[in-house]
Amino acid sequence: MIARAAVVPYPPLLVPELVVADVPEVSSVRRACVAAARFLAAGSRRWIAVAPGFGEVPDGAVGTFRGFGVDVRVRLAADTEGDVDPSLPLPVLIAGWLRQQAGAQSVSVHLVSPEATREQCQELGARLARETSGPVGLLVLGDGSPKHGDRAPGRPDERAPDFDDAVHTALSNADAEALLALDEGLAGELDAQGRAPWQVLAGTGGDWRCAGSELMVPFGVAYHVAVWENGRS
Repeated sequence: MIARAAVVPYPPLLVPELVVADVPEVSSVRRACVAAARFLAAGSRRWIAVAPGFGEVPDGAVGTFRGFGVDVRVRLAADTEGDVDPSLPLPVLIAGWLRQQAGAQSVSVHLVSPEATREQCQELGARLARETSGPVGLLVLGDGSPKHGDRAPGRPDERAPDFDDAVHTALSNADAEALLALDEGLAGELDAQGRAPWQVLAGTGGDWRCAGSELMVPFGVAYHVAVWENGRS
């Protein structure tokens, strides 16, 4: 059974070694994400993660942030001593880094296409819930829109605030139906990479309640952090 879920973004700025200066906005996001991961680990030291991407991620993989400037190594399982895979995508690296920060035993990562339909996401969520034995934590990695205001790294879009406000409300209310109702086309236009993983969470079908939710928008990018508890556990 999926006992708890944690929703987090996956910017490289979460890793202190990759950040030159101690910026308060960065520290706030990092603290919130690590706290969410520790909440997840308090319910189970065995995690499943869903993140945007393609292909499969081997259990126990070892990766590095060398491609982002510093050779910070992460492992998806505490008892793994394998060779470093330099091709692991950023969300997988962040999943491994958060596992280590929280002291979890392992995290098995499932990549879901950003173009997956809500039905496909819902089906994956239901399958993960159905196939899980014992208490397991679900780590949901996904960024909101990077098109907020003048600080946006890309071209700003006036629709971004309303979209991410709706996501924040859905996460704060543990409202699976509202997450499933997110417009796939709009999410794609706003480059909100979290849409598919959030809808996988919605598809797990638990008796969820929210234990905390934050929306932060540093540097024009929306970062959602939320923790849910399953009343069925």
